[in-house]
Amino acid sequence: MDVRRRSLPASGDRVKTQKLNNNDSLTAPSTHSHAPSQTLLPLYLTNALFFGLFFSVAYFLLHRWRDKIRTATPLHAVTPSETAAIVSLVASAVYLLGFFGFASRASLDELSDEETILREDSRTPGPCPAALLDSPASKIKHNQIPLPRSKSVDKSVELSNPPPLKSSHEAALAPSPISLSPEDDEVVEAVVSGSVPSYALESRLGDCGRAAAIRRAAVQRLTGRSLEGLPVQGFDYDSILGQCCEMPIGFVQIPVGVAGPLLLDGKEYTVPMATTEGCLVASTNRGCKAIYVSGGASSVLLRDGMTRAPVVRLPSAQRAAQLKFFLEDPLNYDSLAVVFNKSSRFARLQSIQCAIAGKNLYMRFRCSTGDAMGMNMVSKGVQNVLDFLQTDFPDMDVIGISAPGNFCSDKKAAAVNWIEGRGKSVVCEAIIKEEVVNKVLKTSVEALVELNMLKNLTGSAVAGALGGFNAHASNIVSAIYIATGQDPAQNVESSHCITMMEAVNGGKDLHVSVTMPSIEVGTVGGGTQLASQSACLNLLGVKGASTESPGANSRLLATIVAGSVLAGELSLMSAIAAGQLVKSHMKYNRSNRDMSKIVP
Repeated sequence: MDVRRRSLPASGDRVKTQKLNNNDSLTAPSTHSHAPSQTLLPLYLTNALFFGLFFSVAYFLLHRWRDKIRTATPLHAVTPSETAAIVSLVASAVYLLGFFGFASRASLDELSDEETILREDSRTPGPCPAALLDSPASKIKHNQIPLPRSKSVDKSVELSNPPPLKSSHEAALAPSPISLSPEDDEVVEAVVSGSVPSYALESRLGDCGRAAAIRRAAVQRLTGRSLEGLPVQGFDYDSILGQCCEMPIGFVQIPVGVAGPLLLDGKEYTVPMATTEGCLVASTNRGCKAIYVSGGASSVLLRDGMTRAPVVRLPSAQRAAQLKFFLEDPLNYDSLAVVFNKSSRFARLQSIQCAIAGKNLYMRFRCSTGDAMGMNMVSKGVQNVLDFLQTDFPDMDVIGISAPGNFCSDKKAAAVNWIEGRGKSVVCEAIIKEEVVNKVLKTSVEALVELNMLKNLTGSAVAGALGGFNAHASNIVSAIYIATGQDPAQNVESSHCITMMEAVNGGKDLHVSVTMPSIEVGTVGGGTQLASQSACLNLLGVKGASTESPGANSRLLATIVAGSVLAGELSLMSAIAAGQLVKSHMKYNRSNRDMSKIVP
């Protein structure tokens, strides 16, 4: 979702001067003089007055027009009160449009650099202000940012990284020391002293990489802790501004390994996995080999639909039930679908599932979302439907679009996802030949079937597991999610999986399957647009949106995730059945490096 920073009015000095005079946090003196002016009301009261006027007259006119429609009265026949309301509506709209800067963007280029910074700094801080930019960064020169020096800064902590590591091997792995210019030194001191907000560095400097380096140095000074080992150079910080991460000070390096080829539905895939757990990639790779030499795996997509669940409150349980019956009535579905689908060319409403708790109604909307994971897309459609319902149910109080409802359910283990599914619901299966089980997996069909029953089925039931009837599906899901730019927190419900194993073909071969009802993935948006993650998606052949069939790439990615989980389940269960798990982890998942000599 694109976020734009609100511009301040540029239509006169009156409002500008008042904001500059009222803001005590300004740090850069203006080179322009403004004549003093007086106002009848403070600016915030003026804004509140026009806000109240706009919404009150809009509410009044909507109700009057609804009454006219019901009584078949022509809309153009207006009363004096309606005329006054229309005039007030237009006047307040003109004021608010001017205040929020819809007409001031062209005049921004006429301002000097210092005056532009003053306008930026006069904005009241809000959530994620570092991610909100108004003008191109190239228009803000680094050497034109006057920042005060702080005399109280503790210089015991160096601006650059601490000295290189002692050993030559470790020194080769360490990032290059960060050298800051005298100008950057002044900015660091201003951040440490509190005269310059850390979150505002990107917008004030116009250089995201420089802002990250300065913020990093300030954090080291403030905490007295070294950030040695956390690299800051070599990353495109512009790519995350406003969408992936706020106030960055570096990036964490996670190694990416590959497993495969995974032979799935007749095609081969090399699967990227970002993890720090030893044996995980090797084990999944062994499972891929067992599947490959046995003829490959096949998958089927059962369902594809993202969900959002707003909660609304009505005056009584009876009234809530009336709304529930209205939403579930097939005669009303087409009207609701038309309203919902206006939000996007990819969003298509599939169903609405309702649940009542007292006088509160929870509505679980499901829709297709193309190649995007799609929660924001669904939210837009849900908002359209709620606005539509407000006409016939004016007593409906919307508590929240999704998070307050929790009936989606997002980033939480929930039975509704396990039963109804969320995102992509996939089943993946393969038949592993007896000789492959014996020679590649080093175990037997009988041992695997018995272990699966006792561990994944019975053991999980004893534990009261919810969607956790598997060996380690979340390991593979998390590794692929991190590598391909998915939301790692959605590993919670995406790892819902039941692993089934049984002997077939007279007890000689093994049929293994994984059923995953809520794989939540996308190939556009979010972290998928970052260079490293985009490269991993390209490796799988699912980068970006499908030009042939909307949603095809994200559906293919979901089946690859399920196929990889199948390989991981097969290999780990074989290691446990053969008694190799502890031995392999002791060999491949333990470091011999003395970490006490690395971390200061």
